[in-house]
Amino acid sequence: MNDDTLFLIDIDKVLRDKAPKYYPYIPRFVVSYLKRIVHQEELNLFLAESKDKVGVDFLKASLDFLDTKLIIKGKEHLPTGKTYTFVSNHPLGGQDGVALGYILGTFYQGKVKYMVNDLLMNLHGLAPLCIPINKTGKQAKDFPRMVEEGFASDNHLIIFPAGLNSRRKKGVIRDLAWKKTFVVKSVQYHRDVVPIHFDGRNSNFFYNVANVCQFLGLKFNIAMLYLADEMMKNRHKTFTITIGQPIPWQTFDKSRTPLEWADHVKEIVYSL
Repeated sequence: MNDDTLFLIDIDKVLRDKAPKYYPYIPRFVVSYLKRIVHQEELNLFLAESKDKVGVDFLKASLDFLDTKLIIKGKEHLPTGKTYTFVSNHPLGGQDGVALGYILGTFYQGKVKYMVNDLLMNLHGLAPLCIPINKTGKQAKDFPRMVEEGFASDNHLIIFPAGLNSRRKKGVIRDLAWKKTFVVKSVQYHRDVVPIHFDGRNSNFFYNVANVCQFLGLKFNIAMLYLADEMMKNRHKTFTITIGQPIPWQTFDKSRTPLEWADHVKEIVYSL
């Protein structure tokens, strides 16, 4: 792979491309601050060193870089014999996604795909494992087709049904409402659903920023800018992952709406 095809974080380029009219007026200290909170230099060094690693190997390198230790409970519940939908809470926005991909990717010989924000497609090592999800912009019209192809494929799917990582409401850190897509499509494609709970949290600062943004009604998710910083704060930690028993797709009958079933599975996850 050539170095010129390697995705590196470049805050200057992002600002020039996304806000060309305003870029000349953005103070340099603001640009420097952004570079610092996304850990541009440190992460680019890792991406350059890991440029030849792809898929599960890239996830392993990421966990090593973050010095992440994992305690896995319920591994005996991992099913075999067909394809499954794995759903999890999303407390961190960094290590949780990497860890689940590594555990399931290792167990299922790389036959896994994430349904994730399309930004992650820029990461060369992660791209082969991703089904990009972007309901806005150019990819919006492709969204339903890509979801269909993902569920129709012979890959196991890893989904964070909340879409965003967890928030703190009234002192409790939990996912926001779960979307119903995983229920509807798992029934359609006869995929049993495997609930997973990931035990972890971000800093108080992160939750405060997220809550202020919501209070002010800001459209742009400013909290997302701090996810790389949160990931680095969570280095050298041990996380517990609990795998629940598979839920047969036939469970999701007409006694509840798909949205109610999604909420029911969410409660199962938090009870693990």
